[in-house]
Amino acid sequence: MAEGTIQITRPFGPSIAKAEMPKELVDKLNKYIDDIIADKEKTKKQDWGHKLVGHVKQEFKLENEFIDSSGFMTFLSKAVSAWIKNTEKKQITKFLVHESWVVRQFENDFNPVHWHSGHVSGVGYLKLPKTFGKPEQADKKEGINKMGRIELIHGNKMFMQRSTFSILPEVGSFYFFPNYMMHTVYPFKDSDEERRSISFNANIDDKIYDAYGAYGS
Repeated sequence: MAEGTIQITRPFGPSIAKAEMPKELVDKLNKYIDDIIADKEKTKKQDWGHKLVGHVKQEFKLENEFIDSSGFMTFLSKAVSAWIKNTEKKQITKFLVHESWVVRQFENDFNPVHWHSGHVSGVGYLKLPKTFGKPEQADKKEGINKMGRIELIHGNKMFMQRSTFSILPEVGSFYFFPNYMMHTVYPFKDSDEERRSISFNANIDDKIYDAYGAYGS
């Protein structure tokens, strides 16, 4: 998918959006992260693992100044605006990022089922192993190797209704979903390389987010 475009899908109830980060932004984010990793003091200062549920090697928060100066905020706001306009036929006037963080996942690390705060959230991919490995029983009926994948969860499995949506990460791809969307990340194996992702939580206009009309029309 070309940069600057957004793809909307409805695998179940809520819509999910996908956008591509410009390579320049991916490079900026990776350099920023690599610099933090090399600086023990900054790594400790920006540690975010105690706030998150992941069973992973390392998680740390991005600085607000960098989120703005790098162009990451601009990318997020434009993508979310296009997603909401396409789905809700409304134009947001507010986009406030509460926090953005990086997850460094290695072999056998995983993220249990969880959800986020704010109104909208998402995850993008900055580095990936060449392989996620194969499951012990590769001939399972489902036929999908879920190792290293993120899986979105909504509702219950019923006739003509899916309850999960499995995504194979690709460097540069960014997925957007409502804050309440449950999701999990499966472990991978047979690689000592890093699976590096970046996420955020943000608020938009209360009147647009409010599905029950509590803020009036």
